[in-house]
Amino acid sequence: MIKRHSILWTLCCVLVASAALDAQELKVINTEGRVTTITASQITSLPHVTADVIDHNTPAKFEGVPLSAVLALAGIQLGDTMRGPRLTEVLLVGAADGYHVAYALAETDPAFAVHEIILADKRDGKPLAPKEGPFRIVAPGDKRPARWIRQVTEMKIIAAQ
Repeated sequence: MIKRHSILWTLCCVLVASAALDAQELKVINTEGRVTTITASQITSLPHVTADVIDHNTPAKFEGVPLSAVLALAGIQLGDTMRGPRLTEVLLVGAADGYHVAYALAETDPAFAVHEIILADKRDGKPLAPKEGPFRIVAPGDKRPARWIRQVTEMKIIAAQ
């Protein structure tokens, strides 16, 4: 009986953890106002990259998904479509505390940018702490981490023209 209870307990813990992961969402809004909700489970299933950086004078290893992959999941096209008026589009990233930062959409496109901006979900091999996560932008090409926004909840594409 103890063994059965142990299996049921483990199953319950896995289901609760899975539900908590799915409760963590990111909204991506395109230029027409269409909202795509992406769950933490979806982000976890995407191929991850790492970024070895200095964060406030401390070495850190962030793991996450290239922003280009997150945007593709939401139907935002990059690559060959990034020309003409599309080069004026801006990605506005919002946090739970109301903080916002902006990136030129082209900065998220591997065809334009040297350094991949990532949506991190781990730091030094562990899930992000609540004050940082569940998602955090890490832009390794930035000299200062002022645009490394924590507690990301929303991304919105804005056409500047």
